[in-house]
Amino acid sequence: MSLEWLPDGAIAAILIAVSVTVVQTGFFIVERLVRALPASRYTYLRTIFMRVRPPVRLALVIFAFVIAVPAAPLDHETAILIARCLGVTTIALIGWGALIALNTAAELYLLRYKIDTEDNLTARKHQTQIRVLLRVVDTLLVIVTIGAALMTFQSVRQYGVSLFASAGVAGLVAGLAARPVLSNIFAGVQLAMTQPIRLQDVVIVENEYGTVEEITSTYVVVRLWDLRRMIVPLTYFIEKPFQNWTRHDSALLGTVMLYLDYRAPIDAIREKVKALVEESNLWNGKAAGVQVTDAKNDVIEVRILISANRASMAFDLRCLIREQVIAFLAQEHPYALPRQRTEVETPEKVQQILTGETQASAEFLPTPPQARQVKRA
Repeated sequence: MSLEWLPDGAIAAILIAVSVTVVQTGFFIVERLVRALPASRYTYLRTIFMRVRPPVRLALVIFAFVIAVPAAPLDHETAILIARCLGVTTIALIGWGALIALNTAAELYLLRYKIDTEDNLTARKHQTQIRVLLRVVDTLLVIVTIGAALMTFQSVRQYGVSLFASAGVAGLVAGLAARPVLSNIFAGVQLAMTQPIRLQDVVIVENEYGTVEEITSTYVVVRLWDLRRMIVPLTYFIEKPFQNWTRHDSALLGTVMLYLDYRAPIDAIREKVKALVEESNLWNGKAAGVQVTDAKNDVIEVRILISANRASMAFDLRCLIREQVIAFLAQEHPYALPRQRTEVETPEKVQQILTGETQASAEFLPTPPQARQVKRA
């Protein structure tokens, strides 16, 4: 390599540096103008600008190279190498821009559907469909972008063509190796279409109570009642049974089971439950009832049935009813609380019982009472 290349390289570097500096300075001025806009009126515009700032900076750098490289005194091989790098970078920029545009369009669409309302079934349906499909499309876009970038190299392109031409065993092995990824992708599409679960659904998974917090392209995050997170593969909700408490409606029925004495005042309990639910803002006004559902050896089973708009509200209402009814019975009707009875008999009482039994039995015997003897233990 001769030293005559050094001035040409220095000139090329200067031209590229000047071009990059000019376009970045222009972008900096535009950024300052956008930041100066009132936040109250242009919040979303500023948010979009901050989101597209990295790819726009990359696009400006590519533009500066496109302007400077033809004017720079570079040799043929260096120019080809830079052009190939610019081509790969442009493909990556297009894929990046497509991802940002797709996510922005999805967020704009979902602005119409809020899940922080009482009746949010339709909103949760759209949120789940868009977010699951968005992650699947994002994955496909990344794969297509990487494939397009690799196909710009002649050696990789020939290798890919020959590999697909001779698919056979190689294709089978690749399919088996990618089976977990592909199965989760297909499960995500099926989940978005059929929707066995949605965002914010209340579910019972592996005997754990929780809420669907996030649905990704490969797994579902379930927020458990004690703030733990259970990570479940997407295929679980396609292949295994689970409970969904808010499949069609977020309203639920809650039960409170009480075990009381046989003398418990059921009518008084009904009146108390009615007064409690009417005073509570957790009750949705649809169902409230008290029934004796079973009678055991020493207690009766009383079921209190109440309704609420959400599972969390139903749980809180059940706890409230249970606490208040127990306090009401302990204060107003203590005899209604469950108890165990033990009857102790004195010798005189035992004698009376035996005598009474003898006299009662004598009415049904053909022989006189004197003929029957009572054995004492």
